[in-house]
Amino acid sequence: MLNGLTLGVLGFLSFFQQGEGTDLAIAPYSNLQWQEAGLFEIRYQRDTNTQTILDRYLAQLESGGKDPALQGIWLESAWSTLGSHQGNQPLSAASLTKIATTLAALEQWPLTHRFTTHVYTTGTVVDGLVQGDLVIEAGGDPLFVWEEAIALGNALNQAGIRQIEGDLIVVGDFMMNYLADPEVSGDSLRLALDQRAWNDTIETQYQQISERPSRPQVAIAGKILTRQALPDGATLVLSHQSLTLADILKQMNLYSNNAVAEAIAQNLNGGPAMGTDIAQSLNIPSSEIQLINGSGLGVENKISPRAAVAMLQAIDSKLQGQPFTIFDLLPIAGQDRGGTVNNRTIPPGIAFKTGTLNQVSALAGVMPTQTQGNIWFAIINNGTWDVSGYRQQQDQLLQTLSEQWPVIPPVDSTQKSSPDYFGNPERIQAK
Repeated sequence: MLNGLTLGVLGFLSFFQQGEGTDLAIAPYSNLQWQEAGLFEIRYQRDTNTQTILDRYLAQLESGGKDPALQGIWLESAWSTLGSHQGNQPLSAASLTKIATTLAALEQWPLTHRFTTHVYTTGTVVDGLVQGDLVIEAGGDPLFVWEEAIALGNALNQAGIRQIEGDLIVVGDFMMNYLADPEVSGDSLRLALDQRAWNDTIETQYQQISERPSRPQVAIAGKILTRQALPDGATLVLSHQSLTLADILKQMNLYSNNAVAEAIAQNLNGGPAMGTDIAQSLNIPSSEIQLINGSGLGVENKISPRAAVAMLQAIDSKLQGQPFTIFDLLPIAGQDRGGTVNNRTIPPGIAFKTGTLNQVSALAGVMPTQTQGNIWFAIINNGTWDVSGYRQQQDQLLQTLSEQWPVIPPVDSTQKSSPDYFGNPERIQAK
């Protein structure tokens, strides 16, 4: 599986807490009560010490001019709600929305899933010249970037194709370099396929490829056309597979890439339907997951802190018995580099997702502790422009909590498969 550093170098250029833990008392429930209770129906006992820490955090926010009514917190272990403040109140959650997108993607595909882009030609091929068109059929790949296109150009050269007499026809919602515009993406593809047309940006990306291939030469004489169906007589030449879904989700969450999240959500019928489906499946009131898209752009995306935690737990549950864990899909403090990890002082070992908009800062994730197992948290701050201050106080809160429950240091989670990288030709198959 790709680590954050590898993809950060290769793909991000295109993107632009210690003391001894105390055992928690658990209210007794009969088996029948536990089995029949809804997600939020079990009356857990609170941890008074933890609630005191949260109350102190809220008091600090209020002393800085931040309205407690616009702040939400939820903190729980496997069997106890450890502390909360407005836990069931939906608040603008920004990119915590990507937690919902991650969960919805896991419901649709396995983490080993790859999106396939097909390449066709029309007409015959004579001495490297296609006497017809080159056709690109989109397959939902949200991470098709310059390096992938360069590899595709080399594969076309290896297939004996160097010139296209006709047009470049883009079929479906082809997306390149995070631009959800098939015509613009088609034009970018045309540039990448022929090194004689490269600009400095493409050359820079080429230089970053882990195992640099030859510079491709596929000249396209015609126009960029968009279609919704394959033209008659199209002959399959190549199939290009994306990175695995696991890699895509990790990069989406590490860099909080909105375009990738939107592309995934569109494959899942869009944000509003996605939110409704998740709320229903988790037995969460629909008011606590209000989505307008899959990225979190827009203050209308509202999630309650306890719903954010419930979605994280659902992801973790979904991965039980698989060679992946939630730590493979979220940034990990002290391990990953770049993206939303930068400029944070979150204790090492915590997996998390950030969210930022004007007057919104959010943080949710999981603390793997030595004494209490996984502790799930969500902190959503609304109401002022002091996003930097919100972040500092979020990190300080986690540091304080980690003093109560020491966090297990991070362990490299990138051993799930052989290393992959942008521009890997092994993901392209000839007919």
